[in-house]
Amino acid sequence: MNMALLLPLSMLVALLVDRLFGEPPAWMHPVVAMGRALGVFSQRLLKLPPATAFVAGALLWGVIALPFVVLATVLEFALIKGTQPASASASLLSCSVALGLMLKPLMAWRMLSDEVAAVEAALRESLEAGRLRLSRLVSRDTSALSAAEVREAAIETLAENLNDSVVAPLFWFAVAGLPGAALYRFANTADAMWGYRGRWEWAGKWAAWADDVLSWIPARITALALMGSHLGLLGQVRREALRTPSPNGGWPMAAVALRLQLRLSKPGVYVLNAKGEAPGHNDIERAYALAFQALLVAASLLALLAFAMRWP
Repeated sequence: MNMALLLPLSMLVALLVDRLFGEPPAWMHPVVAMGRALGVFSQRLLKLPPATAFVAGALLWGVIALPFVVLATVLEFALIKGTQPASASASLLSCSVALGLMLKPLMAWRMLSDEVAAVEAALRESLEAGRLRLSRLVSRDTSALSAAEVREAAIETLAENLNDSVVAPLFWFAVAGLPGAALYRFANTADAMWGYRGRWEWAGKWAAWADDVLSWIPARITALALMGSHLGLLGQVRREALRTPSPNGGWPMAAVALRLQLRLSKPGVYVLNAKGEAPGHNDIERAYALAFQALLVAASLLALLAFAMRWP
């Protein structure tokens, strides 16, 4: 079997399955299982004193991550070693399909794009409907946001999660196969559940750090893909990204803001491209088109990376 082609073909299968079918049922979704496993210990962690909470949070992160990574390793190994049909080409095709189906639940472009598009559809009904729909996507209070602020938050979510939900899982799949994608998706899920300030400051600190480390390279790949041929924006993107508290999330958000000449902000936290226009009726659609183009660019680059790492 040509191992250099296996991972790129598996990535193509995963993207096609995502486009055609979206997410699998919750009962068989590994990310849902990750969230449930993390949730078992959430309230207990919050009751611990700071130093103990930090140590316990780090240990639990590792303990809960381990079975998911081990399972991914076993499945990938068994698939590759056990797929031995009559011809090498048939072996490559069947293995790519099976591995792509395993990769698919660890990335989610269709769900992300559909949810963001639904915010604009709801806004066209009423501002209150738009705020309510946005509340499904973000952790911030949406009850007092203007229509422009609702669109800003939706576009920011699209940009940041283009990395978190698509590019980063594909990057770690290209580098380390299915176990790499599983580890990243676990880290991102743990950060989404535990990686907050306030009462989670200590219990979730390790989860936040781990996600920051694993997202560092993919976030910058995502930003470069969003810049496309406009690489002269790199210095501006870097300066704008530094305005956000996240070491990674600001990169794709800043790239979208500058490419589309939009002002994006989180009230009281940051403003990106302050001289840009406030998002209007067609700007979520424009952001989607840009993000989709960036997805194609990033996926192509990562397929080449996966191929190069395993050739000859």
